[in-house]
Amino acid sequence: MEFLAANLAPIMFVGLIVFLLMGFPVAFSLGACGLFFGLVGIELGVLPASLLQALPLRIFGIMRNDTLLAIPFFTLMGLILERSGMAEDLLDTIGQLFGPIRGGLAFAVIFVGALLAATTGVVAASVISMGLISLPIMLRYGYDRRVASGVIAASGTLAQIIPPSLVLIILADQLGKSVGDMYKGAFVPGFLLTAFYTLYVVGIAIFRPKWVPALPLEARSIREDNGKSGLRSLAILTLVCTAVAIYFGQHYAQVLSYFKGESIASVPTDETIVVALSAGVGLAFVAAVLSKVLKLGLLSRIAERVTFVLIPPLALIFLVLGTIFLGIATPTEGGAMGAMGAFLMAAARGRISMKLMSQALTSTTKLSCFVVFILIGSTVFSLSFQGVDGPRWVEHLLTGLPGGQLGFLIFVNLLIFILAFFLDFFELSFIVVPLLAPVAEKLGIDLIWFGVLLGVNMQTSFMHPPFGFALFYLRSVAPLSDYIDRLTGKKVERVTTGQIYWGAVPFVLIQIVMVGLIIAFPGIVSSGLDKKEVYDMDKVQREMEANMPPPAELTVPDAADAASEPASAASSAASAPATADDDPMKALEEAMKREKK
Repeated sequence: MEFLAANLAPIMFVGLIVFLLMGFPVAFSLGACGLFFGLVGIELGVLPASLLQALPLRIFGIMRNDTLLAIPFFTLMGLILERSGMAEDLLDTIGQLFGPIRGGLAFAVIFVGALLAATTGVVAASVISMGLISLPIMLRYGYDRRVASGVIAASGTLAQIIPPSLVLIILADQLGKSVGDMYKGAFVPGFLLTAFYTLYVVGIAIFRPKWVPALPLEARSIREDNGKSGLRSLAILTLVCTAVAIYFGQHYAQVLSYFKGESIASVPTDETIVVALSAGVGLAFVAAVLSKVLKLGLLSRIAERVTFVLIPPLALIFLVLGTIFLGIATPTEGGAMGAMGAFLMAAARGRISMKLMSQALTSTTKLSCFVVFILIGSTVFSLSFQGVDGPRWVEHLLTGLPGGQLGFLIFVNLLIFILAFFLDFFELSFIVVPLLAPVAEKLGIDLIWFGVLLGVNMQTSFMHPPFGFALFYLRSVAPLSDYIDRLTGKKVERVTTGQIYWGAVPFVLIQIVMVGLIIAFPGIVSSGLDKKEVYDMDKVQREMEANMPPPAELTVPDAADAASEPASAASSAASAPATADDDPMKALEEAMKREKK
């Protein structure tokens, strides 16, 4: 019994793993493990009998957590957009734009995946949409099945790290940090990962061109009357809008100073990027509307099509992320505006219906309930785990690793990478992150940076063969048997599960490289964050001890001096006026006066 009482924390952790390996649902495994070991601890006298009385207060605290309200809002926004046909329009238009070059359809999938990630934040919606729309087209024109399936699955998982990501909301809540700061920190890594995916496809187009052929001429449907592509007009519009965005970004501080009536020396980088992009996009939209309404003929068909298809999702991105980055709205308020904006976009396209709303609301309710149940289970587990000093056991276990911060980060990322084979990001966020956060803070690691790092690593949980959820989503929409293409009339071979798995491997490696880059170059994340001065109290104490005089310099008064000192002290005390230090009441009154001032 003494051994059991002394080692209840590691036994409890092993018990949770046993519960999970037995196949019980994660939420119930967490709750059952917490209650069982809580009762065992009470019987052994390790825990007070009143410990579990705190459980209702903790559950009510979950219900009052405003941050978690952002989850159903962003989920509803993504599902409405996915069912309104926005992804189909985007893939068709961007596919026509990049079609003439090798790998053009793969570039279109990556670009649209990043755009959907910045508007939906839901991996399942992105992967299923692109799998249904783009996979048949890529197979029709001879794309390698491994490349096609890997690009679709990986692009869909960008919703994990590009704001407004549900993962970042959960991580911010578990780390006790602002969701807005987490979004700002993940802004650059998310799009840098998109660039790496693009470079991978560029490499394939150079060294394996047959794997990613260009669209044939007959498949390029958006052309001018004279047969030209019209890309020159789009290129000129892009260059002009880019120049305007750069110029506006360079002078944004002066513009802000003019409107606020005060001198502003600098503006946060993320705010400048969002506002500058909005200026360039706004110019493109105005030019396209004037050209179409007044029939000026300024833009080609492809330029108008790209502008009108891209503007609505980009406007929605500004409505959500722009208001959050500018400090106008909280993430929860931004999610509410995004859901309303998605509803209006679907209504403007004439694609809103009771069936669509019913499906979207049902899926949103299921996901929200799933998250809350796991959170309640993790709360029960963490209450008992903290009661048996589990966090201290984990802290001693991890702080004793060789290598300090670097050793801790390597071990944690290996742990997350291995656990991601069996657990999804919700389970990892609720089980593992609360145990790692105190240790990271103890080692002096910035928790926003740490959260983004874990978010990139958890992204691999969707891509791991054989349990990656993105691979399951793609498998559900990929053809299981050979079929006849309705457009070309040719036989198209099926996509095997092995091809989907092998297609995901290079992108998992790219994500691992991204994790290494964030560790090697922390500025990738922290560049978008406001710098705050943090005081290391241990360092301050060491400096104070170093500046204290050594004991040898302290002088001991002689006996004669010691005898005369009380008399002189008494006379000086008698002659000195009363001060606040002599009267506690006066000291309290002076302190209250200073507080009022």
